[in-house]
Amino acid sequence: MTLDRRDFIKTSLVGTALLSAGGLSHIEAATVAKKDKPSTKAKLNLSFQEGIPPGQNLNEKLDFMEKHGVVGFEPGGRGLKNRVKEIQSALKGRTIKVSAICAGFDGFILSTDPAIRKQCRDTMEEIIAAAGELGSTGVIIVPAFNNQVPVMPHTQETRDFLCEQFEEMGNFAHQHGTTVIFEPLNRKEAFYLRQVGDAASICRDINNPGVRCMGDFWHMTWEENSDMGAFISAGEYLQHVHIASRKRRSMPGEDGEADNYVNGFRGLKMIGYDKYVSFECGCQGDRNTVVPAALELLRKQWDEA
Repeated sequence: MTLDRRDFIKTSLVGTALLSAGGLSHIEAATVAKKDKPSTKAKLNLSFQEGIPPGQNLNEKLDFMEKHGVVGFEPGGRGLKNRVKEIQSALKGRTIKVSAICAGFDGFILSTDPAIRKQCRDTMEEIIAAAGELGSTGVIIVPAFNNQVPVMPHTQETRDFLCEQFEEMGNFAHQHGTTVIFEPLNRKEAFYLRQVGDAASICRDINNPGVRCMGDFWHMTWEENSDMGAFISAGEYLQHVHIASRKRRSMPGEDGEADNYVNGFRGLKMIGYDKYVSFECGCQGDRNTVVPAALELLRKQWDEA
């Protein structure tokens, strides 16, 4: 059913009138109210990709993160198999855990070339196995970027094929104690899978505990009508969140008033999101100054939400 803004307002007014007139029971009224309240489970767990914090090596970066209360570390997937022991050693005794793994695979799953698809599956399985060893929440994957060819058309058959492929990949991920995470991108970067709700609907169809999705505030700036609505549409399938400034994809706060995430944070609170919000962005200024300021901004806006 399609519900436009005017119908929504009418429905809301009718609901209010029913409550006033005693048309809903106390239990029903409590249920309606409960849906509008943030979940007590929700928590802002901030995470950094490796290039975000200042530091000459991984340990210096992790020291900076601990000092500023960052609890997640998002490494890249390329060559991850050879870094497992290094990362485990660097995190030993720290409060920081591995969040998601950012891509790093070769090929792409929606290629019409079976060899390219196999390359994607093989390299993804290698990364997934390493992610499992690190206790990661999942491995991020994009089905196809705009510059990747030859590519399958945007049809129902392609969607069905994607579900089949990720049913198998999800089983492999689940066996390793992790997940694969669909990332929607804006239309300038990917023709397929642009909204969080679309990714979540694929997760629902696959219905596999090893398949989840994510949202990225940068891409959502261009593709979503509402950050809150996007996150609510994902619900239990939301496994990870990326964040950046909303004009230049820089550090949150470097684009001034445009960098408002309260609406999205409100949505995260409503679904009880307790996984990671991870920085994926550039930086215009001195990281020693700009990064702490970005953390302060996000914590303030989380409280406002």
